[in-house]
Amino acid sequence: MQHTPSSLLSSVNSNFDAAVEKLGMAHDVAHKIKVCNASYTVQFGVKINGVLQTFEGHRAVHSDHIEPVKGGIRYAPDVSRSEVEALAALMSLKCALVNVPFGGSKGGLRIDNSEWTSSEREQITRRFASELIKRDLLNPAQNVPAPDIGTGPTEMAWMADQYRRINTTDINAAACVTGKPISHGGIEGRTEATGLGVHFATAAYIASDICDRDAFPQKTMRGVKVAIQGFGNVGRFAAQYMSEAGAKIVAIGEYYGCLFNDEGIDVAALMAHVAQNNTIDGFDGAKFSADSAQIISADCDILVPAAVENVITAENARLVTAKLIVEAANGPVTPDAEAILTRQGIAIIPDIYANSGGVIVSYFEWAKNLSHMKFGHLQRRREQGLNADLVKNLEDQNAVSFPDSFKEKYLEGSTELGLVQSGLQDSMISALAEISDLIERSQHKLSMREAAYMIALARIEERYKTMGL
Repeated sequence: MQHTPSSLLSSVNSNFDAAVEKLGMAHDVAHKIKVCNASYTVQFGVKINGVLQTFEGHRAVHSDHIEPVKGGIRYAPDVSRSEVEALAALMSLKCALVNVPFGGSKGGLRIDNSEWTSSEREQITRRFASELIKRDLLNPAQNVPAPDIGTGPTEMAWMADQYRRINTTDINAAACVTGKPISHGGIEGRTEATGLGVHFATAAYIASDICDRDAFPQKTMRGVKVAIQGFGNVGRFAAQYMSEAGAKIVAIGEYYGCLFNDEGIDVAALMAHVAQNNTIDGFDGAKFSADSAQIISADCDILVPAAVENVITAENARLVTAKLIVEAANGPVTPDAEAILTRQGIAIIPDIYANSGGVIVSYFEWAKNLSHMKFGHLQRRREQGLNADLVKNLEDQNAVSFPDSFKEKYLEGSTELGLVQSGLQDSMISALAEISDLIERSQHKLSMREAAYMIALARIEERYKTMGL
């Protein structure tokens, strides 16, 4: 499915305007928050195999009410300035909503990864990083990129190393990007963070008071039928954690086709199949259809668009049979489609909440890099000793023996992964509680998106006011 970057910016602005109106925010303040502070386009050359190739890159800073600003860098052949600016705006709102101390930014490089070897992509990435570094668009105190579509830990490691080469005395150099490999100062749990956050957001919603009990009479994920559009980094981990929580993943779609199994797809087996074959086609645990559009109308309780923007539009919204849409991608539902879905009684968990797990754990990684210490390092052994003494005394005094599975988990102590996942879950639950509270006490009938935008915008407005603007 093709997406239209300009319509993404239009969607963000439409949602922004609706929230501003309900907040009653002054027009001058609203305009200051709405506009992109700065947008940079760079054209740079890289000599590859004796030929000078020219590449176009973008980095937008939407709001620097808090610094550093934060946002991923995507590599794709259709990257555009308007797309990057729209995504930067979403980052500002996302960070404000989940209370991480970053402003919003986003970047992109117009490139088709399949056309270049790994060593060539390294040359291109380092050159792009140099262009960003000399403009302070890659800096641990000012602008901290992360992975996005088409990039991952490897590209972040190249960028971080390039920053170190240029800024040889910066003791906090590792914090210039997040999403790095563990060996380069990354944090455990970052790779799966966005997908796990999607699961935590969905589970929190189903357990909350604002959930439609006619649609979800139970308060857990057990037995819920889920369809996921996109089986990249976000979609596959969302599928994994939802499946582990008892949900049935009945459909999984990619741009070239879909898998269906009413009894539930074995996500672990599919992940192994994709790792080996680089496609969901040929997996023997589900029926394959080459019609990728079928995923939108899949028979399910929850539809999770986890690929690109603008995939649910006014043209296909009426085909949705799900009771709930969880926006794991940025801007997958257009405003026109949302109006239709709302009339159909379909709830939407908005992107600025649902997919915020990545930036939350990026914040943890950034904080780890600034502290120069692994999370859990100071307390883990002490906790293990205290917990072991407690278990032993309880067993001795009561002549009982706790199950080995319980003792193994209880005696483990605080690991970095455990602390990261606990912090992520707490952030998602806390943000949902704020959204729920605003919906319940507002004089307006608010959607989750409107409530999320209003919370985020109010926080940014307060920050600007206290800055003296």
